[in-house]
Amino acid sequence: MVCTVEIYEKPELNDPVLIEGLPGIGFVANIAALHLISELKAKRFAAIVSASFQDFAVTTETGRARSPINELYYCKRKDGGRDLVIWYGNTQALTTFGQYELVGKVLDLAQELGCRFVVSIGGFKKDEVQQVPAIYSAATDRETMEEALGLGTKVMVGHIFGVAGLLIGLGRLRNLKGFAILVDTLGMYPDANAARYALTLVAKYLGLDVDLSRLDVSVDRTKKALESFGVIKDVAEEKKKEEQQMRWFI
Repeated sequence: MVCTVEIYEKPELNDPVLIEGLPGIGFVANIAALHLISELKAKRFAAIVSASFQDFAVTTETGRARSPINELYYCKRKDGGRDLVIWYGNTQALTTFGQYELVGKVLDLAQELGCRFVVSIGGFKKDEVQQVPAIYSAATDRETMEEALGLGTKVMVGHIFGVAGLLIGLGRLRNLKGFAILVDTLGMYPDANAARYALTLVAKYLGLDVDLSRLDVSVDRTKKALESFGVIKDVAEEKKKEEQQMRWFI
C-alpha cells in the first residue's frame, strides 16, 4: 500500500498540538480546520497522497487536475501559547488499512515536530438538534478527560469511527495525550452551527483568539470543494440522503 508524504518544510515549533480536520458527518472538522487555517494564516508544510484515496481527479475550469489529498499546516503563535499543526484534506482513506496507515504517517511526522497532544473533531448524527448542540468527548486518559468535561462536554459512549476516533486511540498507544470532540449535527451536509461550537471549545482550551464572524466563508469554501468532488450536490438533496453510508465518514 502506498501512502506518500511530501514535506516542503520542517518548522521548529513550540510544544505543538495536532488538530485533525478531515471530512466527516456534518463536515464539522473540515469547516473548523479550514477556518483555523484561514484566520491564523497557517502555512502548508506537507502533503499526503494515498492509494486508499478515491481513484479519480477533478478538473477545474482551466483544465487543471485536482486529486484527493491531505495537507498539514502549521501556525506559530506570537502569544507564547502552544503552536498548532492543522491536518486538513478533502478525503479520508477508503479502507481500514489505509486509515491506519494514514494516521500513522501523520503521527510520525507530528511527533518528529515535538507534538505530544492531539485533538480530533467530528459530528455526532442526531435526528433532532437544538440551537445549542450537545458536545461529546473521549480522551486518551482520565486527566485529559476531566479537562474536556470541564469545557462543558459530555462523555461519549459508543464508537467513534474514522480518523476522529483512530487518532485518539493510536495516539494513546504512542503515549500522546488528547481528546476527541463530537458535536450534534443533523447529517451529511456542512453544518456551520456545529463547526462554530467546535471551534469555540477548541479555542477556549488552547487559549486561541479566533474570529468567527467570517465562518460562513469557510462553510462556502467547504461546500464548493466537496461539490467539485461529487461528495455533496446541494443541501436539499443531502437532507434526503442523510442515511447514505460513505466509508470514509466519521
